[in-house]
Amino acid sequence: MVHPEREDSAATDEAVSTLLHAAPGIGTLQSLLEIDPFALSQSARIDYLAAMERQTSWLQAAMQRAIVAVAGEHPSQNETIWGGVDDAEREDVAAALRLSGTSAQSRIDVARILIHHLPNTCSALASGDISPAHATTIARETASAIRDGLSPLAIYTIEERALAHAEFHTPAQVANKVRSTLAKIAPEEFEASVATARDTRRVSCYRDSDGLSTIVAILPSEDAQIVMSAIESFVLRGQDEQTDPRSMDMKRADALSALASWALEESQTQVRPHRRPITVNVTVDLPTLLGLAENPGQLAGYGAIPASLARSLASDSRWRRFITDPTTGALLDFGRESYEPPQPLVDFLLARDRTCRFPGCRAPAHLSDIDHAQSWESGGATSAENLGALCRRHHRLKTHGGWKLESALDGSCVWTSPHGKKYPVPARDMQEAV
Repeated sequence: MVHPEREDSAATDEAVSTLLHAAPGIGTLQSLLEIDPFALSQSARIDYLAAMERQTSWLQAAMQRAIVAVAGEHPSQNETIWGGVDDAEREDVAAALRLSGTSAQSRIDVARILIHHLPNTCSALASGDISPAHATTIARETASAIRDGLSPLAIYTIEERALAHAEFHTPAQVANKVRSTLAKIAPEEFEASVATARDTRRVSCYRDSDGLSTIVAILPSEDAQIVMSAIESFVLRGQDEQTDPRSMDMKRADALSALASWALEESQTQVRPHRRPITVNVTVDLPTLLGLAENPGQLAGYGAIPASLARSLASDSRWRRFITDPTTGALLDFGRESYEPPQPLVDFLLARDRTCRFPGCRAPAHLSDIDHAQSWESGGATSAENLGALCRRHHRLKTHGGWKLESALDGSCVWTSPHGKKYPVPARDMQEAV
């Protein structure tokens, strides 16, 4: 005797198998959403997951067209001295999707490559045959060669081989396939792309959990070897392997921090943005500092750190006092009269804003401009209400790109795009990461 529940379960499993091979679209997605994946057999759950991934691919194919529609089919041109400097179209994408400017620009670049140069990749994405990660990889790996004028036939060949490889391989493996194919069929373009890639070298910092961050350095291979050799040399110099409990990875990490600390100390007299030396700021409340409470501190550029670590960092630091609103955590305001803000006001603004005030921008305040929201020439005051940190890019965008900024007393502000879209930026709580 077959139980009805088992019959229903078998029918649902079979329905999922059918939907896995159905063309992605609204109807297929709706049918999948009506199914509870926890009610499926383990095998059907895997099919359900794969089917949902195909729907994600379909939606992402539509997303590429939407991004290009907002950003424009081509980058802005240098029509004036400032035109094209800031690629203002990316800010609409960044603000609307709550992305950093860099992430938005990356999304735009990928979308333009896919829409204009890789139609077969777009089709494979829309049909769910490849994942968004595969499509992004193919676009990024071919971008330099396309910009360098690689022939349409060569692009087609690379694309077809990449798509065939994607059926059974990861995005990283597809990336290797694109590079090897490019090197074989277009060696000159490959060499040019490698030379161009050197101009993308950079160092980035990403926040992790548990008080850790990840530093990523994208370097030419020979420079990477120099960095690693310097770290290894520092680790080996005078180390006693018998008494040191640290692993080699820990030693390398500590060596990198020690080398950077030495360089920072050496540069203090030469590098003084906004008339102050470069510092690492820690915010901690007084009861925690005195050991009467265990509230987390805030490490500028990272976020919450344990009270014990905040006290340790504060033990050998120079202190600067700021008063915060007990309800909102925002720094309190005070005003000045001259155009050039005095040092106490500059210090206040850097501590209050911490980063550029454009939505999603994390450029450090100490490397940004102190900008009048309402210009000095039009009657704007030199006060904490009207001043704030803007990175050079977003400072230019406000001055020359048609964006408007309204600033409030607590440091919050509202940006209005040239198209009339408003994007509020709340005041920064000093006990919260930005």
